[in-house]
Amino acid sequence: MNFINKNKVLSRFDVLFLSFGAMIGWGWVVLSGNWVHTAGSVGATIAFIVGGILVSFVGLAYAELSSAMPTNGGTMIFAERGIGRKSAFIAAWGLALCYISVVAFEAVALPTVVEYLFPNYKVGYMYTINDYDVYLSWVLVGVAGALFVTIFNFFGVKSAAFLQMVLTIVISLIGVMLIAGAGVTGSLADAEPLFVGGVSGIIVVLVMTPFMFVGFDVIPQTAEEMNIPPKSIGRLLIMSVAFAVIFYIGVVIAVGIAVDKTILSTSVLPTADAMAIIYGSDHFATILILGGIAGILTSWNAFIIGGSRILCSMAEKEMIPAWFGRLHPKNKTPTNAILFIGGLSMLAPLLGRPMLVWLVDAGGLAVLFAYLIVSIAFLQLRKNEPDMLRPFKAGNSNIVGWLAVLLSIGFIVLFFPGMPAALIWPYEWVIFAGWWVIGGLLIYLKRETYMKSSNDISSSKTM
Repeated sequence: MNFINKNKVLSRFDVLFLSFGAMIGWGWVVLSGNWVHTAGSVGATIAFIVGGILVSFVGLAYAELSSAMPTNGGTMIFAERGIGRKSAFIAAWGLALCYISVVAFEAVALPTVVEYLFPNYKVGYMYTINDYDVYLSWVLVGVAGALFVTIFNFFGVKSAAFLQMVLTIVISLIGVMLIAGAGVTGSLADAEPLFVGGVSGIIVVLVMTPFMFVGFDVIPQTAEEMNIPPKSIGRLLIMSVAFAVIFYIGVVIAVGIAVDKTILSTSVLPTADAMAIIYGSDHFATILILGGIAGILTSWNAFIIGGSRILCSMAEKEMIPAWFGRLHPKNKTPTNAILFIGGLSMLAPLLGRPMLVWLVDAGGLAVLFAYLIVSIAFLQLRKNEPDMLRPFKAGNSNIVGWLAVLLSIGFIVLFFPGMPAALIWPYEWVIFAGWWVIGGLLIYLKRETYMKSSNDISSSKTM
């Protein structure tokens, strides 16, 4: 099973919308008020600038490697060639947790946001889990959304890319309406205080930013399905990151200058309130919430695409069961991997909202390990394979790689005990540790394959 016969159907616009739509998603609608409230208007802006710098350096490393090795499962391929098979497993396994956690979260986010449009739609009480009451109507909305996105992916990446393009355009237009309107009617007085909580406030927002920017790494996971030159893959990846950084900073500033602190501290959805205030009508708040629903679907769609490709590539490398690598005979999509992730997203609403937040936090730490390993692989390949063809090159020096490594380590530290954004004990740490215990068991069960791979590498070096 491999991707040799993969359909090359993704255009430049498909790739750009896939990555950008994955990054902007739903978070800006539901969290921007919290960012401003936690760190202040300028503090939150600084957090996103610093987070954008991290993602930009990591993105440059990804861009160079993606153009040099345009192969599905890019993160794993880069790590294996640059460092080794076990590091490749760690990077891919961490990325898989991140992707699956996002998909599961979106299945909970969709019924949650529907509450803003239809406050009394929750009927059919089922049970309480983690102090959260789960209702049948709430669950069914999440399941319906999961079924919709899974079907689009099942019938081919081109149909999923078309869905992504339409929804991303919708989000972008609504976001521009918010930012432009705030620029005209907003007040700098409402931006006070510019800083809240000092450095700690900035750090709390800062630690959220890598997860907000997760999505550019979907590009290398689908590289073999792109009908574009390798050099363009790197350029599009960096372009999508730049657009996302600008978008998030624009939204933070817009909310900061459009909503006073009283509304900010009491509102359920300050971003929607900002839109209503700017245009003088609650109908515009509804429009923004519809943009949020579109954002849920773009993230959901992109991470099923990326997650299914990384699982399929791991199966091809015999890291996980071969079942995950089965391709659809006509559409050439990783059918079983799509159905597996789609099935998990259909089950997610049954777990209630709190557990899914824990899962997302654990996934945020896992993706940073993937970024760290890819950054190290970037430096190793620069050292060991200087003559590798690199259609897109991230500068002539290695400063990009070193900064990506240092910033990744810095962000990882912020998740540890004693830091303002530490994972919650025991729930989030149990999820994080449990995922790696499962990964360790897979490595143990596949130990003969790893030994064979190591011997093959050693033999090739002696030839």
